[in-house]
Amino acid sequence: MSTSLGIDGVVVVFFFLITLGIGLFSSRIGQKKKYDELTLGGRRMPWWAILGSIIAAETSAGAFLGTPAEGYVLKDFTYLQLALGTVIARIIIGFLFIKPFFQSGVHSIYQFLETRFGPFTQKMASATFLLSRMLATGTRLYVAAIILVVGAEFFLHKPLSRPQEISLYFISIFLISLFTASYTALGGIKAVIWTDLIQALIMLFGAAFALFFIFAKLSSVYSYPEIVHLFFHRPWFTTGITPSKGLLGNLLDILAIDYTLWSALIGSTFTTMATHGTDQDIVQRLLTAKNYQKSRLSLILSGLADIPIGFLFLSIGLLLSFYYSVYTDPALPTKPNEVFPYFIISQLPSGIRGMVVAAIFATATGSLSAALNALATSFCQDWLTPSFERLVDEKKKVSKLRGATLIFALLTSTIGVATALYTVYFPSTRILPIILGIIGFSYGPLLGVFLLGLLTRHRGTDRGNVLAMIVGFCVVLLLSKIPNSTSNFHEKNNSLFSLEWLPHVAYPWRIFIGSVATFSIGILFRNKTAFSQKAKPS
Repeated sequence: MSTSLGIDGVVVVFFFLITLGIGLFSSRIGQKKKYDELTLGGRRMPWWAILGSIIAAETSAGAFLGTPAEGYVLKDFTYLQLALGTVIARIIIGFLFIKPFFQSGVHSIYQFLETRFGPFTQKMASATFLLSRMLATGTRLYVAAIILVVGAEFFLHKPLSRPQEISLYFISIFLISLFTASYTALGGIKAVIWTDLIQALIMLFGAAFALFFIFAKLSSVYSYPEIVHLFFHRPWFTTGITPSKGLLGNLLDILAIDYTLWSALIGSTFTTMATHGTDQDIVQRLLTAKNYQKSRLSLILSGLADIPIGFLFLSIGLLLSFYYSVYTDPALPTKPNEVFPYFIISQLPSGIRGMVVAAIFATATGSLSAALNALATSFCQDWLTPSFERLVDEKKKVSKLRGATLIFALLTSTIGVATALYTVYFPSTRILPIILGIIGFSYGPLLGVFLLGLLTRHRGTDRGNVLAMIVGFCVVLLLSKIPNSTSNFHEKNNSLFSLEWLPHVAYPWRIFIGSVATFSIGILFRNKTAFSQKAKPS
């Protein structure tokens, strides 16, 4: 046992050394010490490296373990419907969002909103991004630590006590954060993109091998035709429509169901428009390309890649549900999020197990490094200005950026530990609804104000947009029934204050609702000065 663990440990350490080496190498090149190189890579990054970085960002630790959990619980492929919207959204972003961002010559995309509307809109949008990204990134950090907790329980042959589990989460989350923050602060966006590319390859290889291994295990019980029948004889699409319920009843059902064809074509489209068009984390990578055409290519191809990648991870979860229905295991975790980590620890051979564990850490460090760089860039550009813009000394700019990177690493780590505490006390929690639910409340208003700036010339004012974003947030909050779940009035079902009369909106619809509400309010305010974007060389 100790020998096999030693092999796995060597594999994981080797991965960390390669990643750290890339970060150190990036920091040693003289040009990387310039602020523009650390934030935009000098706008010289190849499109295929950006493509790999986007894939790595999307397939975070949350997706690596959360998507199999969806397949394991749902036992179908209905989650994959959402990929339709991601492709549609990227085409829209590619032809509507990216060119104006390049022409503006901005480091933070929220500077575009300042040019279009004014400082209040910029600050509101930036604050929304900073808070939402920290919450989502902290949640993903917790996910990466799951594998260590599951591994400890497996090798100790007993469940960890709550204090032990919390302590292990605490230590692993802060160690991952410290490691990632080090190479991110040193190498900047170039280190992020190149390490992401390697991490994406490791992640895909690890997931593919895990799928093959589960399939091979099942082949000793089922014939290949039987496995294929079990595998593909599952729902792929669902409309959520019941003919007997009528138009209103079906509409309410569709809004309340997580995965339907309608949430894929509408909800997922708006969600991806927000996450890939208004989120500094993703857009900053796109701005490192040589021009907006190369950036557009990377973005659209990453959307097409989402379909086979999503299928891969859902297939792992689906096959795991078959596997543990045949090979019963009394030690199998009850938490859906821990089933795939448990299989990795308990079933994969030594060496390969280390490689898959490294893949999980790869997804965690990849998404964290990009988030830290984006958070630091947005903070410096949107909150330290105008004093920051007046800085001539590149060393001072770089110093402030690196300091902000370390501060956000500490903040996201704290959020990760808080998420771990929550799941320890509420073990049935699923990962993806948490991560997507967090951005669902805030990114709708963010998308709404960007659409107002991109689709209109005379509509939207600086202060009016702030009001519109607040309204959009409140509408989503109400329709998600969050106030109702914590209110003392919830027992009064006939009361107006119980909110029972409002429809419930599932998380894939939240950004759509929030953006429509924000846009509808914002368009009521007329700006007397027409917006004219002066093109700058990209």
